[in-house]
Amino acid sequence: MNDELIYGIHAVKAILESDPARFIEVYILKERDDDRVLPLLKQLIKFSIPTQKMGRKVLDTKCDGASHQGLIARVKLGRQYNENDLSFILNGKKNPLLLVLDGVTDPHNLGACLRNADAAGVCAVIVPKDRSAKLNAITRKVAVGAAESVPLVRVTNLARTMRTLQEKGVWFMGTAREALLDIFQSKMTVPLAIVMGAEGNGMRRLTRETCDELISIPMAGSVSSLNVSVATGICLFEAIRQRRC
Repeated sequence: MNDELIYGIHAVKAILESDPARFIEVYILKERDDDRVLPLLKQLIKFSIPTQKMGRKVLDTKCDGASHQGLIARVKLGRQYNENDLSFILNGKKNPLLLVLDGVTDPHNLGACLRNADAAGVCAVIVPKDRSAKLNAITRKVAVGAAESVPLVRVTNLARTMRTLQEKGVWFMGTAREALLDIFQSKMTVPLAIVMGAEGNGMRRLTRETCDELISIPMAGSVSSLNVSVATGICLFEAIRQRRC
């Protein structure tokens, strides 16, 4: 397929601002003529992008009942990043911050992690090709525009990519509940990649063994773990805090 459906105001707005040439057609709920949609509609008209007004049932059918906020767009597929793009992405970055997601298969979690990554100024999010959620309409909607601003790099062999980046001076810090060092004791001011594993299973063995260091998030309550996107946000912003000190 050379095109995909996206939905939600933020997702549509992000592509409209970054690459309007990708739009093929936009479907808008008949009843939506409010202040959030009208500026977008004006932009769509400005770029001569075809639009259609549709009823709610038709829109619901197009996105299998997902929450679309009255706005669905058919767009050409965006740029796909792989391991060969990392040198270009990191070129000129003196102290890069990267995020690695190993086995995050829920598109909601991937979208939330992309949103965190954008807020923290992450250069790229790296995921394995075979064990990762797709960058689909759900991911884009949850990411509220971050899917267009943060490169999502899919790599064939995650451990090999990690070793290649290690040779270039990137320090890989993996998260594990049993790690003796916690994030507040760690040094995150170096060129850094934070590695998050899947909820429940954590990182795969080879990924874990390739990390330079393992850290944990101290838990003071009765729960033993956090949602991966929440844990990602905590780790990323501790890195930001340390880098600003």
